[in-house]
Amino acid sequence: MRTTVTIQNLKCAGCESTIAKKLHLLEGIQNIEIDQENCTISFSYNTENGINTVEKELSRLGYPVEGDKNTLQKKAISYISCAIGKLST
Repeated sequence: MRTTVTIQNLKCAGCESTIAKKLHLLEGIQNIEIDQENCTISFSYNTENGINTVEKELSRLGYPVEGDKNTLQKKAISYISCAIGKLST
């Protein structure tokens, strides 16, 4: 199965790098495509729980899906995730 989610706080290639690395570690998640311009992530998943797993990981990294609360804490975490992504590229 394949889906696309719109996320918040996606700002640059550093964010994209962190998201891609972390999502590739999730079991059953493949074919990850990140569209920075439209703030979307497309991916394939093996089980119905796959979408929830990805959404939880994105939120943990500071990139909640569109419609979820985007608190100041989430925004701050996204800046940290972004910086880590920039340093590891």
